[in-house]
This record gives sequence, C-alpha cells and structure tokens, in this order.
Amino acid sequence: MTLSPHLNADHAAARADEAVAVAHPNIALIKYWGKRDETAVLPVTASLSLTVNIFPTTTAVALIDGPADIVTLDGKPASGPALARVVRFLDLVRARAGRADRVMVISVNSGPTGAGLASSASGFAALAAAAATVFGLDRDARSLSRLARRGSGSACRSIFGGFAVWHAGEGLGEAGDLGSYAEPVEDGGLDPALVVAVVDAAAKAVSSREAMRRTRATSPLYGAWAASSATDLTRMRAALARGDLAEVGEIAERNALGMHATMLAARPAIRYLSPHSLAVLDRVLALRAEGVPAYATMDAGPNVKILCARADAARVASAVRAVGDFVTTRIGYAGPGVAVTVGGGR
Repeated sequence: MTLSPHLNADHAAARADEAVAVAHPNIALIKYWGKRDETAVLPVTASLSLTVNIFPTTTAVALIDGPADIVTLDGKPASGPALARVVRFLDLVRARAGRADRVMVISVNSGPTGAGLASSASGFAALAAAAATVFGLDRDARSLSRLARRGSGSACRSIFGGFAVWHAGEGLGEAGDLGSYAEPVEDGGLDPALVVAVVDAAAKAVSSREAMRRTRATSPLYGAWAASSATDLTRMRAALARGDLAEVGEIAERNALGMHATMLAARPAIRYLSPHSLAVLDRVLALRAEGVPAYATMDAGPNVKILCARADAARVASAVRAVGDFVTTRIGYAGPGVAVTVGGGR
C-alpha cells in the first residue's frame, strides 16, 4: 500500500478496500481544554479554530487478512500507547459498521508530532475519513466530525476547511454525542495568515489528555476560564462575521493565555511555556507597539502561532526569527477540509 501524493475529495464513493485521506491541522482560537465525558470525548466548552494549509497528515487504510491491525506511523511500526489509541479508534469504527475486519494503517505527518501543533487533529481526521470509507460508514461532514472527535477531540474541526466551531452539546454518552460536532462558521471574508513559530519540535513530556484531566480536576482557575471562554466564543463569532481581524486576534490571545494560566495553577503545575516561548510572545507585543496587528496563541506545547494579516506575514515571520536561532517559522493560510481518494483491492 502506498500513499498517493495527489488526492481529491470523494466522500460520495462506495465502500472500497482501501482509502487514502489527507487532513490538515487546525489551530484553536477559542480553546478546547477539558472533557466532561472522557469516553465519548465531549468537551466542557465549545471552541473555534482555523484549519491551516501546512503540516498535513496523509493516512492510508486498507483491509487485510490477519488477526490484528498493522499500524505504521511516520515510517515506524506503532507500539505502546500510540498503537493502543489507534486500535481503540478502529474498534469503534468496526463496532459501528458491525464488522470484524482488520486493517493496515500507514500514516505520515509532515509536521512535528506531539509538540502542540495539532498533529493529533490532522491525524485522527484523516484516519476517521479513510476508515469510514473502507468500512462503509456515513461520510457526511457531520458524521465524520462526530467520528473524528472520538479519536482526538480537536480532530472534529479538521474535517472542515477555514474557520470552524465545535459545539460542546449537552449531556453525556450517546445523547451528548449527537450534539457535539464541528461545522463551518461565517467569517466575513476574513483571510488571515498564521505564522507558526517553532521553538521546540520535540514531543512534550505531559500529553494533552493528561494535562486536561489534571487542570480540570485541580486548577482553581479552571471554572472561571471555562465560563469566560463561552463569552469569548460569542464575541469572536461576531468579530469574524464582520471581518474584524484585530478583535479576533485580541480574543484569541487572551483566551490562550487564560488557558495556560489554568495549567500553571494546576496541582502539580503544568508548564508548556518555555523561556523561548516567552521571548516570542514578547516580540509579538513589540510588533503591536510598532503598529503591526499581530496576536499570539498557544496550544499544549511551547510553540507559538501568530495571527496576522496576509500582508504582514513575512514581516512578522522575520521579526520572530530574529528573536534567536532557536526559532523557525512557517507561514500558513486557511487550509482545506479533509480529502479522500478511494482505491486498491484484495
């Protein structure tokens, strides 16, 4: 099984023995941080993101004859927790399809993995789309979003291109599952750039899942952040609708810094912010003082993303790289939703 470099959206195709999907990471502007239902991956709060056109994940899924799934991640056989997580997701797909087939999964991520750059979002969005195709599950956008969410919460947003909102829904279990999905949001024609400043591409020591659990369970700041996040979302949707990049950026920055504050107050504290992260954040503040509308956001990792106008992207990237030789940058723009190619056979 090979990974095709040329993929076209084909969600209407009939079930096939092999499918290849490509999905892009999404960067949350209103953060997802904390679950109210761990099994069904139902969030405490709604969130909003921008899917970007860099660091895609390409995933092939093919039916095989054999007693167990075979999973290869970035050229190496998967093992341990990574393998268990993929197999657990495939078991869910099999249960929904009423089938017991085993599959081969080959997944290649083109960006850093486990470094707070949404690799799990693109990875599970691609896996959900390819596996749903092979097993003949519903592949309308909402169904795929709900399925991808079960692999990695934020993956539900990578089903869509551009700006998307993930509805928290209400309730737990199956009832909650139906109302928790992502969908596109009105963006007022806004077409910004996102400068990704990578200060450390290594996998983080504390996983997002563990950090979320600890924060929600022990941080005295968590409840206040979750409540304010609902207000942030309402205001950001309004700002997007009128195409107000400055307002979107201001809301995104304070929402992200608030999330990191909840982690710092957890018991024991979780600190993804590094001295290099802070140096980049200081440079973003300096850019604004110079009249450049640039706004920072960070996820569960030390790397910083800077929202800005397309016309300012090169200047922002250059200014951030000047912080030190420990910084590399990539400029992303609004990216596409998941795309699937069907093919292969046994």
